[in-house]
Amino acid sequence: MSDIWSAIGHQLKCPAGPQGRLAGRVMSVVNKQPNQLAIRALSLQPRDTVLELGFGPGGAIKAMAALVPQGLVLGIDQSLDMLVQASRRNGVEIARERVQLRPGNFCSLPWPADSIDKILAVNVVYFFSRDAQEVREAWRVLKPGGLMAVYATDKSTMAHWKFSGPETHKLFGEDSLRGFLTRGGFSEEDISLSAVMLSFGIRGLLAIARKQGMT
Repeated sequence: MSDIWSAIGHQLKCPAGPQGRLAGRVMSVVNKQPNQLAIRALSLQPRDTVLELGFGPGGAIKAMAALVPQGLVLGIDQSLDMLVQASRRNGVEIARERVQLRPGNFCSLPWPADSIDKILAVNVVYFFSRDAQEVREAWRVLKPGGLMAVYATDKSTMAHWKFSGPETHKLFGEDSLRGFLTRGGFSEEDISLSAVMLSFGIRGLLAIARKQGMT
């Protein structure tokens, strides 16, 4: 991978500096359609507590806050630049204490077990550790019966994008994404996975994983 494509890959993984802020603006456009699909699949209810892993510039946070008027939207992202962008976009709801955003990684989430109704993870699974620790943490904080929506662009599309090299991205097909979620604690029978076609011929994967038990 050339240096420039590697740099783009790293900025997508953790945006920082002027290039990172530009990456955030690009994410606002690129993630709009998969965010809509994944949020719809979560079937958010007015009183839900919902968490986004990797909130980026905060577009999905804003959309979910509108769908849970009596609930709470949480977000965590390792990029301080994205925290600034997302906080500006969601300033009103943050002031009302309906949205809470914080910096951090996904391997040790700062919320108690069985405390969150729904989790959104769009275009971030590429950056998870190979042992699926981030998925195990998501499973831990979900309430029994809670849902996690994971969107990833299929490897058949990603393989053509020069920035998605092995230095920064893990690529997924249907079987490998399903296996990754089971490695993180979800039972195979509780995972629904479908291929979705986005604009410009992009083939995506949308997985909905349920933590066993009743809400």
